[in-house]
Amino acid sequence: MTQAKPTPAISDLAAGLSLDDLDGAGESKGRDIFQRISNFDLADQARAAGLYPFFKPIEVNEGTEAVVDGKRVLMLGSNNYLGLTRHPEVMRAAQEALAKHGPSMTGSRLLNGTTPLHEELEERIAGFLGVESAIVFSTGYLANLGAISALVDRGCWAIIDKGVHASIYDGVAMAAGQSRRFRHDDMAHLEEVLRRIPDQAPRIVITDGVHSMTGGVAPLPELMEVCRRQETRLLVDDAHAIGTLGETGRGTASHFGLEPPDLTIGTFSKSLASVGGFMAGPRDVTEYVKHFGRPMIFTAALPPASAAAALAALKLIDEEPWRVPRVQAIGERMRRDLQALGFDLSDSQTPIIPIQVGSEVQAAAFWKDLLDHGIYTNASITPAVPRGQALLRTSYIATHTDEQLDHALEIFAEIGHRHGII
Repeated sequence: MTQAKPTPAISDLAAGLSLDDLDGAGESKGRDIFQRISNFDLADQARAAGLYPFFKPIEVNEGTEAVVDGKRVLMLGSNNYLGLTRHPEVMRAAQEALAKHGPSMTGSRLLNGTTPLHEELEERIAGFLGVESAIVFSTGYLANLGAISALVDRGCWAIIDKGVHASIYDGVAMAAGQSRRFRHDDMAHLEEVLRRIPDQAPRIVITDGVHSMTGGVAPLPELMEVCRRQETRLLVDDAHAIGTLGETGRGTASHFGLEPPDLTIGTFSKSLASVGGFMAGPRDVTEYVKHFGRPMIFTAALPPASAAAALAALKLIDEEPWRVPRVQAIGERMRRDLQALGFDLSDSQTPIIPIQVGSEVQAAAFWKDLLDHGIYTNASITPAVPRGQALLRTSYIATHTDEQLDHALEIFAEIGHRHGII
């Protein structure tokens, strides 16, 4: 199909953009640390053109629908995969904990921030995943920072999939040990990298179970086999896999019928209707990280209301077992129908379905046109994805109705043709 001509506003913006601004900084030539960022005006340019896709205030979020700019929209940009954020039981649990404990413990878990709710949540996570122990952090981001920086000490090595989440990269940067990357999901390259590590050096491989931008699933059986052969521990960040993979939402290992990896990182801010994160695995490891993970001991504890909400959501996954297969079926249906329309969906295998666009400006324009037609999605540009590989990240909820999905497909077809994406 002939590519649609961009609107004048998009052409004008594209002509005036310096995509170097996407990096946010140049080189300082003096003592003023602010000097290097003085040329960053890309966000203001995009705002002026009406194509700024970030920090959009959501006035009301009801799950499958939201209110943005005073208009009701269909929400296809949320990680609320199981539709539990507004569940009455989750709301009730959070309200009761708020009334009992207040909005904050005003201290770290180490000192005065631990409540019975935190300990019950840790026990429930360990039981849910079938491991010995778990510890709860204030965010999923901090869980990766805390676990990796505590474990990868001097003389140790972290070997990470090149496509992992930013929190893993930052955890490795914070660690005193050394690191190497292997090509995304490339097991031959992983084995090659591991062979180059000094024989007696402690090491751990780190990957996402579900890759947050593409919706692809890590080849966990092959990963585990390589790690077994190379006598290497494995950490899997299952932030986007809990609730979306496996017959009962237990994540990537469950999806493949495997025992849990050595360590699992997870978050409550996706399927579990709250905020916070965890690390789960052997008790001796969780005890060590609990006492040496700086983001654990120097960060205020997860608010009890958030812990209670996550605890209620964990219970609901088993009490309402229809939610996991429903969101999986929605993902299968939307992948099939969007591909039939001609969209490139990368290697999605989950309810995270990216629509590949390419140009950052075109992605922003596509996002804006969809929003104007009542469809909320997420525009992903560098550094979240490689430059020139911008995409719209769509994600789906177990409580989306077939009628809502039909409507979304109609709009995707119309706007996709208009922008020359299909």
